[in-house]
Amino acid sequence: MGQRNSATVTWTGEDLNFKGSVGSGYTFDVGAGNDRIGGGPMEFLLAGVAGCTAVDMVLILQKQRQQISGISVIASGLRADSRPNVYTDVELTYIVSGQNVSPQAVERAIELSEEKYCSASVMFRRAGVVITSTYRIKEDGSEAA
Repeated sequence: MGQRNSATVTWTGEDLNFKGSVGSGYTFDVGAGNDRIGGGPMEFLLAGVAGCTAVDMVLILQKQRQQISGISVIASGLRADSRPNVYTDVELTYIVSGQNVSPQAVERAIELSEEKYCSASVMFRRAGVVITSTYRIKEDGSEAA
């Protein structure tokens, strides 16, 4: 049997705002509409994909003995025009900081994460979401972003 995770959202009684918590104890605000507090539910899905693949990137690049000092993953999603407004396309931009980081190592880490290790990106792909990825390597000490 696999690992079971949990999340709870409770309506605050105001507009479409909710307080959320996950099984590990982290709490957050989630909402919908014009007067919302916190992030929207669909934004959290993007954050889940970005966070999942970012963890993989750190683990894989460290295992490859790359001298990384930072990893950022920016997720941008395009949703369908009609209901249900599911994600149809997601663009992931990886920004890898470090010293003498190999482009081939970064490309391999992205491939492994998105296709084998990151459950969230694999789930998106299985649901028909087209995921495209780009990356930038930022040499430590340089001003280029």
